[in-house]
Amino acid sequence: MKNTIIAATAIVFVAAAGFAGFSTSQTQTPNPVQAQASAPNADRVARGEYLVKIMGCNDCHTPWKMGPQGPEPDMTRMLSGHPEQIGPVPPAKTAEPYVWSGFGTNTAFSGPWGVSYAFNLTPEQNTGLGIWTEEMFIQTIRTGRHMGVSRPINPPMPWPMYRNATDEDLKSVYAYLRTIKPIVNHVPDYVPPTESN
Repeated sequence: MKNTIIAATAIVFVAAAGFAGFSTSQTQTPNPVQAQASAPNADRVARGEYLVKIMGCNDCHTPWKMGPQGPEPDMTRMLSGHPEQIGPVPPAKTAEPYVWSGFGTNTAFSGPWGVSYAFNLTPEQNTGLGIWTEEMFIQTIRTGRHMGVSRPINPPMPWPMYRNATDEDLKSVYAYLRTIKPIVNHVPDYVPPTESN
């Protein structure tokens, strides 16, 4: 009986050790298919972050505030567009050779085209890019039309230059924008010149 208990205990220990070794090897060895699939996405997001930073997206899509050294982007509201707390701004009077004016947050712009507002680029579902597909984003930059098919995108958005980006670069920007903090911020609608003058 004593030998049977010792043998049974030994079998339990061997089985437990084998199971522990099996489960450890499963968690330590990544699935090569998953690793391959996630690597390009991480690379794409990193590329998108780099592009967003060098293309000046924060210059207009992040509201500016007064900092210790002067105006600076408010990164707590990164890429959330014109603040809804400010609301619509009146059209500015312009005279030659001054053809447009910008609001102090650097998110609202007035000129012959009307009044335009920097859009919320965060992945927030109702007020940002949350429902936008990659194709819609690329078409917007390529055509200069909101959501790729709607109203024209107005100054100062430099889409005529950005449309020259490669598909891969635009996909990278889109991928990065999907990873940033969603911020609920209702940006006012564009005001055409007939309504603003």
